[in-house]
Amino acid sequence: MHRYRSHTCGALRESNIGETIRLSGWVHRVRDHGGVLFIDLRDHYGLTQCVVDPDSPAFSLAEKLRSEFVVKMDGKVRRRPEGTNNDELATGQVEVYVSEIEVLGPAGDLPLPVFGDQEYPEDIRLKYRFLDLRREKLHQNMMMRVEIIKSMRRRMEGQGFFEFNTPILTASSPEGARDFLVPSRIHPGKFYALPQAPQQYKQLLMMSGFDRYFQIAPCFRDEDPRADRLPGEFYQLDVEMSFVTQDDVFAAMEPVITGVFEEFAKGKPVTKGWRRIPFAEALRKYGSDKPDLRNPIEMQDVSEHFRGSGFKVFARMLEDPKNQVWAIPGKGGGSRAFCDRMNSWAQGEGQPGLGYIMWREGGEGAGPLANNIGPERTAAIRAQLGLNAGDAAFFVAGDPDKFWKFSGLARNKVGEELNLTDKDRFELAWIVDFPMYEYNEEDKKVDFSHNPFSMPQGGLDALKGQDPLTIKAFQYDITCNGYEIASGGIRNHVPEAMVKAFEIAGYGEQEVVDRFGGMYRAFQYGAPPHGGMAAGVDRIVMLLCGTNNLREISLFPMNQQAMDLLMGAPSEATTKQLRELHIRVNLPQK
Repeated sequence: MHRYRSHTCGALRESNIGETIRLSGWVHRVRDHGGVLFIDLRDHYGLTQCVVDPDSPAFSLAEKLRSEFVVKMDGKVRRRPEGTNNDELATGQVEVYVSEIEVLGPAGDLPLPVFGDQEYPEDIRLKYRFLDLRREKLHQNMMMRVEIIKSMRRRMEGQGFFEFNTPILTASSPEGARDFLVPSRIHPGKFYALPQAPQQYKQLLMMSGFDRYFQIAPCFRDEDPRADRLPGEFYQLDVEMSFVTQDDVFAAMEPVITGVFEEFAKGKPVTKGWRRIPFAEALRKYGSDKPDLRNPIEMQDVSEHFRGSGFKVFARMLEDPKNQVWAIPGKGGGSRAFCDRMNSWAQGEGQPGLGYIMWREGGEGAGPLANNIGPERTAAIRAQLGLNAGDAAFFVAGDPDKFWKFSGLARNKVGEELNLTDKDRFELAWIVDFPMYEYNEEDKKVDFSHNPFSMPQGGLDALKGQDPLTIKAFQYDITCNGYEIASGGIRNHVPEAMVKAFEIAGYGEQEVVDRFGGMYRAFQYGAPPHGGMAAGVDRIVMLLCGTNNLREISLFPMNQQAMDLLMGAPSEATTKQLRELHIRVNLPQK
Protein backbone atom coordinates (compact mmCIF):
# COMPACT_ATOMS: atom_id res chain seq x y z
CA MET A 1 0.00 0.00 0.00
CA HIS A 2 1.16 3.54 -0.72
CA ARG A 3 2.95 5.27 2.17
CA TYR A 4 0.24 7.92 2.55
CA ARG A 5 -2.95 6.91 0.79
CA SER A 6 -4.66 4.26 -1.27
CA HIS A 7 -7.61 6.58 -1.96
CA THR A 8 -8.40 10.27 -1.68
CA CYS A 9 -10.97 11.53 0.81
CA GLY A 10 -13.49 11.99 -2.00
CA ALA A 11 -13.09 8.60 -3.67
CA LEU A 12 -14.77 5.94 -1.50
CA ARG A 13 -18.15 4.54 -2.61
CA GLU A 14 -20.40 1.59 -1.80
CA SER A 15 -18.29 -0.50 -4.20
CA ASN A 16 -15.36 -0.14 -1.75
CA ILE A 17 -17.24 -1.70 1.20
CA GLY A 18 -15.11 -4.37 2.85
CA GLU A 19 -11.80 -3.03 1.54
CA THR A 20 -8.87 -2.12 3.77
CA ILE A 21 -7.77 1.36 2.76
CA ARG A 22 -5.48 4.22 3.75
CA LEU A 23 -6.42 7.91 3.77
CA SER A 24 -4.41 11.05 4.49
CA GLY A 25 -5.75 14.54 5.03
CA TRP A 26 -6.75 17.24 7.49
CA VAL A 27 -8.99 16.66 10.50
CA HIS A 28 -12.00 18.75 9.52
CA ARG A 29 -13.84 18.24 12.79
CA VAL A 30 -14.17 15.69 15.59
CA ARG A 31 -17.52 14.70 17.10
CA ASP A 32 -17.84 12.63 20.29
CA HIS A 33 -21.05 10.57 20.29
CA GLY A 34 -21.15 8.75 23.59
CA GLY A 35 -17.52 7.73 23.57
CA VAL A 36 -17.44 6.89 19.85
CA LEU A 37 -15.38 9.45 17.89
CA PHE A 38 -16.48 10.55 14.43
CA ILE A 39 -13.66 12.25 12.54
CA ASP A 40 -14.38 14.03 9.25
CA LEU A 41 -11.17 13.73 7.24
CA ARG A 42 -10.72 16.24 4.42
CA ASP A 43 -8.38 16.68 1.47
CA HIS A 44 -8.57 18.58 -1.82
CA TYR A 45 -10.92 15.97 -3.31
CA GLY A 46 -13.57 15.65 -0.63
CA LEU A 47 -14.46 14.47 2.86
CA THR A 48 -14.81 11.02 4.44
CA GLN A 49 -16.37 10.12 7.78
CA CYS A 50 -14.00 8.00 9.89
CA VAL A 51 -15.12 6.20 13.05
CA VAL A 52 -12.95 5.29 16.05
CA ASP A 53 -14.50 3.45 19.01
CA PRO A 54 -12.89 2.49 22.33
CA ASP A 55 -12.13 -1.02 21.00
CA SER A 56 -9.86 0.39 18.28
CA PRO A 57 -6.10 0.44 19.00
CA ALA A 58 -6.12 3.95 17.54
CA PHE A 59 -8.62 5.32 20.09
CA SER A 60 -6.13 6.85 22.55
CA LEU A 61 -4.42 8.82 19.77
CA ALA A 62 -7.75 9.77 18.20
CA GLU A 63 -8.79 11.45 21.45
CA LYS A 64 -5.85 13.85 21.09
CA LEU A 65 -6.67 14.97 17.54
CA ARG A 66 -7.75 18.55 16.96
CA SER A 67 -8.97 20.52 13.95
CA GLU A 68 -6.46 20.79 11.09
CA PHE A 69 -4.08 18.06 12.31
CA VAL A 70 -2.71 16.27 9.23
CA VAL A 71 -3.07 12.52 9.78
CA LYS A 72 -2.84 9.18 8.03
CA MET A 73 -5.59 6.66 8.83
CA ASP A 74 -5.80 2.96 8.02
CA GLY A 75 -9.09 1.15 8.29
CA LYS A 76 -11.89 -0.80 6.67
CA VAL A 77 -14.71 0.65 4.58
CA ARG A 78 -18.21 -0.16 5.80
CA ARG A 79 -21.76 0.95 5.07
CA ARG A 80 -23.08 3.75 7.28
CA PRO A 81 -25.79 2.63 9.72
CA GLU A 82 -29.31 2.93 8.36
CA GLY A 83 -30.66 6.47 8.53
CA THR A 84 -27.23 8.13 8.82
CA ASN A 85 -26.42 8.53 5.11
CA ASN A 86 -25.35 12.01 3.98
CA ASP A 87 -26.60 12.55 0.44
CA GLU A 88 -24.77 15.89 0.20
CA LEU A 89 -21.41 14.05 0.25
CA ALA A 90 -20.15 11.87 -2.60
CA THR A 91 -18.80 9.55 0.13
CA GLY A 92 -21.98 9.86 2.21
CA GLN A 93 -23.06 6.20 1.93
CA VAL A 94 -19.92 4.81 3.61
CA GLU A 95 -17.55 5.36 6.52
CA VAL A 96 -14.13 4.05 7.53
CA TYR A 97 -13.68 2.06 10.73
CA VAL A 98 -10.18 3.16 11.79
CA SER A 99 -7.58 0.71 13.06
CA GLU A 100 -4.46 2.88 12.93
CA ILE A 101 -3.65 6.59 13.02
CA GLU A 102 -0.38 8.41 12.39
CA VAL A 103 -0.04 12.14 12.98
CA LEU A 104 1.86 13.59 10.00
CA GLY A 105 1.58 17.27 10.96
CA PRO A 106 0.11 18.54 14.26
CA ALA A 107 -1.67 21.93 14.26
CA GLY A 108 -1.55 24.65 16.89
CA ASP A 109 -4.47 26.79 18.02
CA LEU A 110 -6.10 28.19 14.88
CA PRO A 111 -6.14 32.00 14.37
CA LEU A 112 -9.31 31.54 12.30
CA PRO A 113 -11.71 28.62 11.88
CA VAL A 114 -11.54 26.47 8.74
CA PHE A 115 -14.83 24.65 9.37
CA GLY A 116 -17.75 26.79 8.17
CA ASP A 117 -17.86 30.02 6.17
CA GLN A 118 -18.45 32.56 8.91
CA GLU A 119 -17.18 36.11 8.45
CA TYR A 120 -13.75 36.88 9.88
CA PRO A 121 -11.61 40.06 9.91
CA GLU A 122 -9.90 40.49 6.54
CA ASP A 123 -6.46 41.28 7.96
CA ILE A 124 -6.46 37.93 9.82
CA ARG A 125 -7.72 36.10 6.72
CA LEU A 126 -4.96 37.57 4.52
CA LYS A 127 -2.18 37.04 7.08
CA TYR A 128 -3.18 33.37 7.42
CA ARG A 129 -4.29 32.97 3.81
CA PHE A 130 -3.07 29.35 3.69
CA LEU A 131 -5.72 28.54 6.33
CA ASP A 132 -8.34 30.75 4.67
CA LEU A 133 -7.85 28.86 1.40
CA ARG A 134 -8.75 25.59 3.13
CA ARG A 135 -12.27 26.90 3.71
CA GLU A 136 -14.75 25.22 1.41
CA LYS A 137 -16.20 28.23 -0.43
CA LEU A 138 -12.84 29.90 -1.05
CA HIS A 139 -11.27 26.58 -2.11
CA GLN A 140 -14.12 26.07 -4.59
CA ASN A 141 -13.68 29.62 -5.95
CA MET A 142 -10.01 28.96 -6.70
CA MET A 143 -10.78 25.72 -8.48
CA MET A 144 -13.54 27.44 -10.44
CA ARG A 145 -10.98 30.06 -11.48
CA VAL A 146 -8.73 27.25 -12.78
CA GLU A 147 -11.61 25.79 -14.80
CA ILE A 148 -12.67 29.17 -16.21
CA ILE A 149 -9.13 29.89 -17.43
CA LYS A 150 -8.92 26.39 -18.96
CA SER A 151 -12.21 27.11 -20.75
CA MET A 152 -10.88 30.44 -22.04
CA ARG A 153 -7.77 28.76 -23.42
CA ARG A 154 -9.73 25.97 -25.05
CA ARG A 155 -12.17 28.38 -26.69
CA MET A 156 -9.43 30.72 -27.90
CA GLU A 157 -7.51 27.84 -29.47
CA GLY A 158 -10.78 26.69 -31.06
CA GLN A 159 -11.04 30.12 -32.70
CA GLY A 160 -7.58 29.74 -34.23
CA PHE A 161 -5.59 31.85 -31.72
CA PHE A 162 -2.04 31.01 -30.61
CA GLU A 163 -0.78 31.58 -27.06
CA PHE A 164 2.41 33.65 -26.79
CA ASN A 165 4.15 34.89 -23.64
CA THR A 166 5.41 38.46 -23.71
CA PRO A 167 8.16 39.94 -21.48
CA ILE A 168 7.62 40.89 -17.84
CA LEU A 169 10.62 43.22 -17.66
CA THR A 170 10.00 45.96 -20.19
CA ALA A 171 10.19 49.73 -20.75
CA SER A 172 8.05 52.33 -19.02
CA SER A 173 4.95 53.31 -21.04
CA PRO A 174 2.07 55.77 -20.45
CA GLU A 175 -0.84 53.32 -20.28
CA GLY A 176 -2.80 55.58 -17.96
CA ALA A 177 -1.45 54.46 -14.57
CA ARG A 178 1.89 54.52 -12.74
CA ASP A 179 4.45 51.87 -13.58
CA PHE A 180 6.12 49.59 -11.10
CA LEU A 181 9.80 50.28 -11.71
CA VAL A 182 12.58 47.69 -11.34
CA PRO A 183 16.12 49.08 -10.91
CA SER A 184 18.83 47.60 -13.12
CA ARG A 185 22.01 46.48 -11.36
CA ILE A 186 23.87 46.08 -14.66
CA HIS A 187 22.84 49.53 -15.93
CA PRO A 188 23.15 51.86 -12.92
CA GLY A 189 20.52 54.58 -12.73
CA LYS A 190 18.26 52.90 -15.27
CA PHE A 191 14.99 51.06 -14.66
CA TYR A 192 12.84 48.40 -16.21
CA ALA A 193 9.07 48.57 -15.77
CA LEU A 194 6.59 45.78 -15.14
CA PRO A 195 4.01 45.81 -17.96
CA GLN A 196 0.74 47.60 -17.30
CA ALA A 197 -0.48 45.48 -20.22
CA PRO A 198 1.24 43.69 -23.12
CA GLN A 199 -0.19 46.37 -25.48
CA GLN A 200 2.90 47.20 -27.52
CA TYR A 201 4.21 43.63 -27.60
CA LYS A 202 0.95 42.19 -28.89
CA GLN A 203 0.83 44.84 -31.62
CA LEU A 204 4.44 44.02 -32.50
CA LEU A 205 3.44 40.36 -32.82
CA MET A 206 0.96 41.45 -35.50
CA MET A 207 3.81 43.37 -37.22
CA SER A 208 5.73 40.08 -37.07
CA GLY A 209 3.04 38.23 -39.01
CA PHE A 210 1.61 35.92 -36.31
CA ASP A 211 -2.00 36.94 -37.13
CA ARG A 212 -3.89 35.73 -34.01
CA TYR A 213 -2.41 36.09 -30.51
CA PHE A 214 -3.77 35.49 -27.03
CA GLN A 215 -2.31 35.23 -23.55
CA ILE A 216 -3.53 34.95 -19.96
CA ALA A 217 -1.37 37.94 -19.11
CA PRO A 218 -0.32 39.34 -15.73
CA CYS A 219 -0.55 43.14 -15.63
CA PHE A 220 0.99 45.48 -13.05
CA ARG A 221 -0.23 48.97 -12.16
CA ASP A 222 0.92 51.10 -9.24
CA GLU A 223 -2.55 52.53 -8.62
CA ASP A 224 -4.33 53.59 -5.48
CA PRO A 225 -6.58 50.75 -4.29
CA ARG A 226 -10.03 50.55 -5.91
CA ALA A 227 -13.02 48.42 -5.05
CA ASP A 228 -13.20 46.92 -8.55
CA ARG A 229 -9.49 46.16 -9.04
CA LEU A 230 -6.91 44.20 -7.09
CA PRO A 231 -4.04 46.44 -5.96
CA GLY A 232 -0.74 45.86 -7.74
CA GLU A 233 -1.51 43.12 -10.21
CA PHE A 234 -4.32 41.47 -12.11
CA TYR A 235 -4.77 39.05 -15.01
CA GLN A 236 -6.40 39.54 -18.37
CA LEU A 237 -7.28 37.47 -21.40
CA ASP A 238 -5.21 39.48 -23.86
CA VAL A 239 -6.10 39.24 -27.57
CA GLU A 240 -4.90 40.71 -30.89
CA MET A 241 -5.83 39.93 -34.52
CA SER A 242 -4.56 41.06 -37.93
CA PHE A 243 -6.55 42.14 -40.99
CA VAL A 244 -9.72 42.70 -39.00
CA THR A 245 -12.47 45.27 -38.63
CA GLN A 246 -14.30 45.97 -35.40
CA ASP A 247 -17.04 43.53 -36.47
CA ASP A 248 -14.45 40.75 -36.95
CA VAL A 249 -13.20 41.19 -33.38
CA PHE A 250 -16.79 41.06 -32.11
CA ALA A 251 -17.55 37.93 -34.13
CA ALA A 252 -14.47 36.14 -32.76
CA MET A 253 -14.77 37.15 -29.10
CA GLU A 254 -18.51 37.19 -28.44
CA PRO A 255 -18.85 33.37 -28.62
CA VAL A 256 -15.77 32.92 -26.41
CA ILE A 257 -17.08 35.14 -23.60
CA THR A 258 -20.68 33.94 -23.99
CA GLY A 259 -19.50 30.32 -23.93
CA VAL A 260 -17.46 30.82 -20.75
CA PHE A 261 -20.42 32.43 -19.00
CA GLU A 262 -22.85 29.73 -20.16
CA GLU A 263 -20.49 27.00 -19.00
CA PHE A 264 -20.19 28.36 -15.46
CA ALA A 265 -23.48 30.24 -14.97
CA LYS A 266 -25.09 27.33 -13.08
CA GLY A 267 -28.21 27.58 -15.21
CA LYS A 268 -28.63 31.37 -15.04
CA PRO A 269 -29.63 32.90 -18.40
CA VAL A 270 -26.80 34.48 -20.42
CA THR A 271 -27.33 37.11 -23.16
CA LYS A 272 -27.40 35.81 -26.72
CA GLY A 273 -26.89 38.34 -29.50
CA TRP A 274 -25.29 41.15 -27.54
CA ARG A 275 -26.56 44.68 -27.92
CA ARG A 276 -24.18 47.34 -29.25
CA ILE A 277 -24.74 50.52 -27.27
CA PRO A 278 -22.96 53.75 -28.29
CA PHE A 279 -21.10 55.38 -25.41
CA ALA A 280 -23.23 58.55 -25.55
CA GLU A 281 -26.44 56.47 -25.47
CA ALA A 282 -25.17 54.46 -22.49
CA LEU A 283 -24.59 57.66 -20.50
CA ARG A 284 -27.92 59.08 -21.63
CA LYS A 285 -30.11 56.05 -20.85
CA TYR A 286 -28.23 54.42 -17.98
CA GLY A 287 -25.90 57.06 -16.51
CA SER A 288 -22.95 54.69 -16.93
CA ASP A 289 -20.50 53.45 -19.54
CA LYS A 290 -20.82 50.03 -17.89
CA PRO A 291 -24.59 49.79 -17.37
CA ASP A 292 -26.28 47.01 -15.43
CA LEU A 293 -28.78 45.88 -18.07
CA ARG A 294 -30.50 43.53 -15.64
CA ASN A 295 -32.17 46.74 -14.47
CA PRO A 296 -34.90 47.60 -17.04
CA ILE A 297 -34.99 51.33 -16.16
CA GLU A 298 -34.07 53.68 -19.01
CA MET A 299 -33.77 57.38 -18.24
CA GLN A 300 -35.37 59.94 -20.54
CA ASP A 301 -34.90 63.63 -21.27
CA VAL A 302 -38.01 65.44 -20.03
CA SER A 303 -36.62 68.99 -20.30
CA GLU A 304 -39.48 70.27 -22.47
CA HIS A 305 -42.04 69.57 -19.76
CA PHE A 306 -40.18 71.81 -17.29
CA ARG A 307 -39.14 74.59 -19.68
CA GLY A 308 -41.04 77.74 -18.70
CA SER A 309 -42.92 75.81 -15.99
CA GLY A 310 -43.93 76.88 -12.51
CA PHE A 311 -41.05 74.91 -11.03
CA LYS A 312 -38.61 77.79 -11.13
CA VAL A 313 -35.50 75.84 -10.05
CA PHE A 314 -35.61 73.66 -13.21
CA ALA A 315 -37.06 76.40 -15.43
CA ARG A 316 -34.16 78.75 -14.64
CA MET A 317 -31.60 75.97 -15.20
CA LEU A 318 -33.05 75.29 -18.63
CA GLU A 319 -32.39 78.87 -19.74
CA ASP A 320 -28.83 77.64 -20.28
CA PRO A 321 -28.99 75.52 -23.47
CA LYS A 322 -26.46 72.96 -22.20
CA ASN A 323 -28.64 72.05 -19.20
CA GLN A 324 -31.25 69.27 -19.24
CA VAL A 325 -33.71 67.48 -16.93
CA TRP A 326 -33.57 63.68 -16.93
CA ALA A 327 -36.29 61.44 -15.52
CA ILE A 328 -35.70 58.09 -13.81
CA PRO A 329 -38.99 56.12 -13.97
CA GLY A 330 -39.76 53.99 -10.91
CA LYS A 331 -42.54 51.48 -11.54
CA GLY A 332 -44.19 50.60 -8.23
CA GLY A 333 -42.38 53.37 -6.38
CA GLY A 334 -45.30 55.72 -5.94
CA SER A 335 -45.39 55.87 -2.15
CA ARG A 336 -44.44 58.90 -0.07
CA ALA A 337 -42.21 56.73 2.15
CA PHE A 338 -40.18 55.43 -0.81
CA CYS A 339 -39.86 58.84 -2.48
CA ASP A 340 -38.72 60.43 0.79
CA ARG A 341 -36.21 57.62 1.24
CA MET A 342 -34.77 58.26 -2.22
CA ASN A 343 -34.57 61.98 -1.44
CA SER A 344 -32.65 61.25 1.79
CA TRP A 345 -30.34 58.86 -0.08
CA ALA A 346 -29.53 61.58 -2.63
CA GLN A 347 -28.68 64.01 0.18
CA GLY A 348 -26.36 61.34 1.60
CA GLU A 349 -24.64 61.28 -1.81
CA GLY A 350 -23.89 65.01 -1.51
CA GLN A 351 -26.84 66.21 -3.63
CA PRO A 352 -29.38 68.84 -2.54
CA GLY A 353 -32.10 66.20 -2.96
CA LEU A 354 -33.98 64.24 -5.62
CA GLY A 355 -37.17 65.73 -7.03
CA TYR A 356 -40.04 63.32 -7.66
CA ILE A 357 -43.63 62.96 -8.84
CA MET A 358 -45.95 60.18 -7.65
CA TRP A 359 -49.09 59.13 -9.55
CA ARG A 360 -52.25 58.30 -7.59
CA GLU A 361 -55.35 56.34 -8.57
CA GLY A 362 -57.05 58.17 -11.42
CA GLY A 363 -53.68 59.29 -12.84
CA GLU A 364 -53.21 62.59 -11.02
CA GLY A 365 -49.71 63.51 -9.97
CA ALA A 366 -48.71 64.24 -6.40
CA GLY A 367 -45.75 65.87 -4.68
CA PRO A 368 -44.16 69.34 -4.75
CA LEU A 369 -43.03 69.14 -8.40
CA ALA A 370 -46.49 68.09 -9.58
CA ASN A 371 -48.08 70.95 -7.67
CA ASN A 372 -45.67 73.45 -9.26
CA ILE A 373 -45.91 72.36 -12.90
CA GLY A 374 -49.63 71.53 -12.94
CA PRO A 375 -51.70 68.53 -14.05
CA GLU A 376 -51.22 68.97 -17.81
CA ARG A 377 -47.41 68.80 -17.71
CA THR A 378 -47.54 66.07 -15.06
CA ALA A 379 -49.77 63.95 -17.31
CA ALA A 380 -47.46 64.55 -20.28
CA ILE A 381 -44.46 63.29 -18.26
CA ARG A 382 -46.40 60.20 -17.18
CA ALA A 383 -47.38 59.48 -20.79
CA GLN A 384 -43.81 59.91 -22.06
CA LEU A 385 -42.42 57.56 -19.39
CA GLY A 386 -45.22 54.99 -19.77
CA LEU A 387 -46.12 55.10 -16.07
CA ASN A 388 -49.36 54.30 -14.26
CA ALA A 389 -51.04 54.79 -10.91
CA GLY A 390 -48.74 53.64 -8.11
CA ASP A 391 -45.59 54.58 -10.05
CA ALA A 392 -43.13 57.44 -9.54
CA ALA A 393 -40.45 59.35 -11.43
CA PHE A 394 -37.32 60.99 -10.07
CA PHE A 395 -35.59 63.96 -11.67
CA VAL A 396 -31.97 65.07 -12.05
CA ALA A 397 -31.22 68.48 -13.57
CA GLY A 398 -28.24 70.54 -14.68
CA ASP A 399 -25.31 69.96 -17.03
CA PRO A 400 -25.43 66.26 -18.06
CA ASP A 401 -21.62 66.19 -18.23
CA LYS A 402 -21.62 66.88 -14.49
CA PHE A 403 -24.62 64.83 -13.30
CA TRP A 404 -24.67 61.67 -15.44
CA LYS A 405 -22.72 59.61 -12.90
CA PHE A 406 -25.10 60.55 -10.10
CA SER A 407 -28.11 59.81 -12.31
CA GLY A 408 -26.66 56.34 -12.95
CA LEU A 409 -26.29 55.73 -9.22
CA ALA A 410 -29.89 56.86 -8.71
CA ARG A 411 -31.09 54.53 -11.49
CA ASN A 412 -29.28 51.62 -9.82
CA LYS A 413 -30.72 52.54 -6.42
CA VAL A 414 -34.30 52.70 -7.72
CA GLY A 415 -33.87 49.35 -9.50
CA GLU A 416 -32.48 47.71 -6.36
CA GLU A 417 -35.02 49.19 -3.93
CA LEU A 418 -38.02 48.30 -6.09
CA ASN A 419 -36.66 44.79 -6.91
CA LEU A 420 -36.73 45.60 -10.61
CA THR A 421 -33.15 44.32 -11.15
CA ASP A 422 -33.10 40.60 -12.02
CA LYS A 423 -30.12 39.25 -10.04
CA ASP A 424 -30.29 35.77 -11.56
CA ARG A 425 -28.93 36.44 -15.04
CA PHE A 426 -25.85 37.67 -16.88
CA GLU A 427 -26.46 40.59 -19.25
CA LEU A 428 -23.57 41.20 -21.65
CA ALA A 429 -23.24 44.06 -24.14
CA TRP A 430 -20.74 45.95 -26.28
CA ILE A 431 -20.27 49.66 -25.55
CA VAL A 432 -19.01 51.28 -28.76
CA ASP A 433 -18.09 54.67 -30.24
CA PHE A 434 -16.05 55.96 -27.32
CA PRO A 435 -14.75 59.52 -27.70
CA MET A 436 -11.13 59.61 -28.85
CA TYR A 437 -10.32 62.61 -26.64
CA GLU A 438 -11.64 64.41 -23.57
CA TYR A 439 -10.89 67.81 -22.07
CA ASN A 440 -8.72 67.72 -18.94
CA GLU A 441 -10.08 70.54 -16.76
CA GLU A 442 -7.18 70.29 -14.34
CA ASP A 443 -4.42 70.70 -16.93
CA LYS A 444 -6.58 72.72 -19.36
CA LYS A 445 -5.67 70.50 -22.29
CA VAL A 446 -7.04 67.78 -24.56
CA ASP A 447 -6.18 64.24 -23.38
CA PHE A 448 -6.76 60.76 -24.71
CA SER A 449 -10.10 59.49 -23.42
CA HIS A 450 -9.19 55.79 -23.53
CA ASN A 451 -6.46 53.81 -25.24
CA PRO A 452 -4.04 56.14 -27.10
CA PHE A 453 -3.30 53.43 -29.67
CA SER A 454 -6.88 53.27 -31.05
CA MET A 455 -7.73 54.22 -34.63
CA PRO A 456 -9.93 57.34 -34.83
CA GLN A 457 -13.11 56.94 -36.83
CA GLY A 458 -12.35 58.84 -40.02
CA GLY A 459 -8.61 58.15 -39.71
CA LEU A 460 -6.04 60.85 -40.48
CA ASP A 461 -8.65 63.09 -42.15
CA ALA A 462 -10.63 63.30 -38.89
CA LEU A 463 -7.48 64.10 -36.91
CA LYS A 464 -6.60 66.90 -39.33
CA GLY A 465 -10.00 68.44 -39.94
CA GLN A 466 -12.33 67.70 -37.05
CA ASP A 467 -12.76 69.19 -33.57
CA PRO A 468 -10.82 66.62 -31.46
CA LEU A 469 -13.60 66.46 -28.86
CA THR A 470 -16.07 65.26 -31.54
CA ILE A 471 -13.85 62.45 -32.87
CA LYS A 472 -15.00 58.94 -32.00
CA ALA A 473 -12.59 56.02 -31.80
CA PHE A 474 -12.82 52.41 -32.88
CA GLN A 475 -12.79 51.66 -29.17
CA TYR A 476 -15.14 49.27 -27.38
CA ASP A 477 -15.83 47.69 -24.01
CA ILE A 478 -17.69 44.59 -22.89
CA THR A 479 -19.94 45.12 -19.89
CA CYS A 480 -21.68 42.60 -17.67
CA ASN A 481 -24.07 43.34 -14.80
CA GLY A 482 -22.62 46.77 -14.13
CA TYR A 483 -18.94 45.86 -14.55
CA GLU A 484 -16.55 46.58 -17.40
CA ILE A 485 -15.08 43.14 -18.10
CA ALA A 486 -13.14 43.89 -21.31
CA SER A 487 -11.79 46.78 -23.32
CA GLY A 488 -10.28 46.95 -26.78
CA GLY A 489 -9.97 48.74 -30.06
CA ILE A 490 -8.90 48.73 -33.67
CA ARG A 491 -5.34 50.08 -33.60
CA ASN A 492 -3.92 53.17 -35.26
CA HIS A 493 -1.31 51.47 -37.48
CA VAL A 494 -0.55 54.45 -39.77
CA PRO A 495 2.65 56.24 -38.61
CA GLU A 496 1.50 59.71 -39.72
CA ALA A 497 -1.88 59.23 -38.01
CA MET A 498 -0.20 57.94 -34.86
CA VAL A 499 2.03 61.01 -34.63
CA LYS A 500 -0.94 63.33 -35.30
CA ALA A 501 -3.09 61.59 -32.67
CA PHE A 502 -0.40 62.05 -30.01
CA GLU A 503 0.31 65.62 -31.17
CA ILE A 504 -3.32 66.58 -30.39
CA ALA A 505 -2.82 65.22 -26.86
CA GLY A 506 0.32 67.32 -26.42
CA TYR A 507 3.09 64.87 -27.40
CA GLY A 508 5.71 65.90 -29.95
CA GLU A 509 6.88 63.54 -32.70
CA GLN A 510 10.24 63.02 -31.00
CA GLU A 511 8.50 62.07 -27.75
CA VAL A 512 6.41 59.50 -29.63
CA VAL A 513 9.59 58.08 -31.19
CA ASP A 514 11.36 58.02 -27.81
CA ARG A 515 8.52 56.39 -25.89
CA PHE A 516 7.11 54.04 -28.52
CA GLY A 517 10.18 53.60 -30.70
CA GLY A 518 9.76 49.86 -31.25
CA MET A 519 6.19 50.11 -32.41
CA TYR A 520 6.74 53.33 -34.37
CA ARG A 521 9.63 51.69 -36.26
CA ALA A 522 7.56 48.59 -36.91
CA PHE A 523 4.83 50.69 -38.52
CA GLN A 524 7.37 51.89 -41.12
CA TYR A 525 7.88 48.38 -42.50
CA GLY A 526 4.49 47.10 -43.55
CA ALA A 527 1.93 47.25 -40.75
CA PRO A 528 -1.27 45.23 -41.18
CA PRO A 529 -4.57 46.68 -39.97
CA HIS A 530 -5.08 45.04 -36.58
CA GLY A 531 -7.14 45.18 -33.40
CA GLY A 532 -7.96 43.30 -30.27
CA MET A 533 -9.07 43.52 -26.67
CA ALA A 534 -8.29 42.45 -23.14
CA ALA A 535 -10.85 40.81 -20.85
CA GLY A 536 -10.42 40.98 -17.07
CA VAL A 537 -10.02 37.42 -15.85
CA ASP A 538 -10.45 38.42 -12.19
CA ARG A 539 -13.74 40.26 -12.78
CA ILE A 540 -15.17 37.44 -14.92
CA VAL A 541 -14.31 34.88 -12.24
CA MET A 542 -15.75 37.18 -9.55
CA LEU A 543 -19.08 37.45 -11.40
CA LEU A 544 -19.31 33.70 -12.04
CA CYS A 545 -18.45 32.89 -8.41
CA GLY A 546 -21.26 35.16 -7.27
CA THR A 547 -19.15 37.49 -5.14
CA ASN A 548 -18.46 41.23 -5.37
CA ASN A 549 -15.02 41.07 -3.72
CA LEU A 550 -12.02 40.34 -5.92
CA ARG A 551 -10.06 39.03 -2.93
CA GLU A 552 -12.50 36.11 -2.79
CA ILE A 553 -11.26 34.81 -6.16
CA SER A 554 -7.51 35.54 -5.92
CA LEU A 555 -5.08 33.15 -4.24
CA PHE A 556 -2.79 35.54 -2.38
CA PRO A 557 -4.17 39.09 -2.70
CA MET A 558 -2.90 42.25 -1.07
CA ASN A 559 -5.08 44.25 1.31
CA GLN A 560 -6.61 47.65 0.53
CA GLN A 561 -3.36 49.33 1.52
CA ALA A 562 -1.52 47.33 -1.18
CA MET A 563 0.30 45.22 1.43
CA ASP A 564 0.85 41.47 1.34
CA LEU A 565 0.25 40.54 4.99
CA LEU A 566 1.26 36.92 4.44
CA MET A 567 4.70 37.51 2.92
CA GLY A 568 5.35 40.92 4.48
CA ALA A 569 5.59 42.90 1.26
CA PRO A 570 6.55 45.57 0.50
CA SER A 571 9.62 45.31 2.72
CA GLU A 572 12.76 47.37 3.17
CA ALA A 573 15.81 46.52 1.09
CA THR A 574 19.12 45.79 2.82
CA THR A 575 21.98 48.25 2.62
CA LYS A 576 23.88 45.71 0.49
CA GLN A 577 21.00 45.42 -2.00
CA LEU A 578 20.69 49.18 -2.31
CA ARG A 579 24.44 49.58 -2.78
CA GLU A 580 24.47 46.99 -5.58
CA LEU A 581 21.68 48.90 -7.31
CA HIS A 582 23.35 52.30 -6.78
CA ILE A 583 20.21 53.55 -5.01
CA ARG A 584 19.87 55.82 -2.00
CA VAL A 585 16.49 55.95 -0.24
CA ASN A 586 15.06 59.45 0.28
CA LEU A 587 12.11 58.95 2.64
CA PRO A 588 9.48 61.69 3.06
CA GLN A 589 9.58 63.70 6.29
CA LYS A 590 7.06 62.44 8.83
